[in-house]
Amino acid sequence: MKAAIYKSKQSLVVEEIPTPEPEPDEIQIKISHSAICGTDVHVYLYDIAPPNTVLGHEFAGEISKIGSDVTRFKVGDRVIGMGGNPPPGKESPLRKQEQFNYRLEGITNSRTRGYAEYTVCKEWEPLKLPDNVSTLEGALAEPCAVVTRAVRLSQQRLGDTVAVLGAGPIGLLCLQAAKAAGANKVIVSEPSEARRTIALELGADAVVDPTTQDPVERIIELTDGNGPHVVYECAAAKPSLQSALDMVRKKGNVMLVALAWEDVPLLPVDWAGKEIQLNTTFGSEPYDFKVAVDLIATKKFLLEPLLSETDTIKLEDIQKAFESLIKPSNQIQMVIKF
Repeated sequence: MKAAIYKSKQSLVVEEIPTPEPEPDEIQIKISHSAICGTDVHVYLYDIAPPNTVLGHEFAGEISKIGSDVTRFKVGDRVIGMGGNPPPGKESPLRKQEQFNYRLEGITNSRTRGYAEYTVCKEWEPLKLPDNVSTLEGALAEPCAVVTRAVRLSQQRLGDTVAVLGAGPIGLLCLQAAKAAGANKVIVSEPSEARRTIALELGADAVVDPTTQDPVERIIELTDGNGPHVVYECAAAKPSLQSALDMVRKKGNVMLVALAWEDVPLLPVDWAGKEIQLNTTFGSEPYDFKVAVDLIATKKFLLEPLLSETDTIKLEDIQKAFESLIKPSNQIQMVIKF
């Protein structure tokens, strides 16, 4: 089968490798679509993946083989490769290590993941897709689960005013999750005109261009001089965390969703007097996946605007895609179609 192999130093090479076969407690998935995640872009940019790793964790496809002990699935079932409940002792390091640090601990190269024609999973790992959710939409279930968790941890309440900083894939999904959770008004700050347009299409009540307006001043103005109850920081740009803390209202909540991989400037004296709560989130848990898939199925998450044909690529174009994604762009979401 074909797979994109990370060779190191920002190099992805498509090669023929053996097709993985399922063990008795595993299933084999023929991957249909695999989305390119911002985390993988950072792994590529900062060269933290071991050589010969097959990356990719946002994927969906059809079960092509099952192991002899598998009872939950059958050949032909459409699934995403994550979202199942791990048995005791099989939880990810994130959930069981007190000082887990993804950037410093790196990732494993022991398993072929989503940038390949086939992968294998333990029977408990995948989540079945509802009939009205396409495999293309299923490839975005993981980022939908990430923002679902972010909103659930943010202490957002019914009727709150909300700001979303950054309208890349995570920001646009966070906008929709905040709306689904009962936000009264959602304001999006984003420098790209194309992304601001999509944010409005997806239900943003107002958009701000931080290249022509002071986002702090404008968003406070749009919230009657008080600032938002909750700010979702989905940009990871150098000034955006400081901006989030500056604009949130007194005793408000800032949820750090995007992850900066470099130092960012902060001046606590500017906002500490507001007694702000700063929250963080990372990844998602099985229940977040269940909620996310339900929200996709009921069209609370509208994914079509994020999935234009221009951003669907072939596996052979993955190196070029990553080279473009480490630079500023107007692209929304890239998906590999097999």
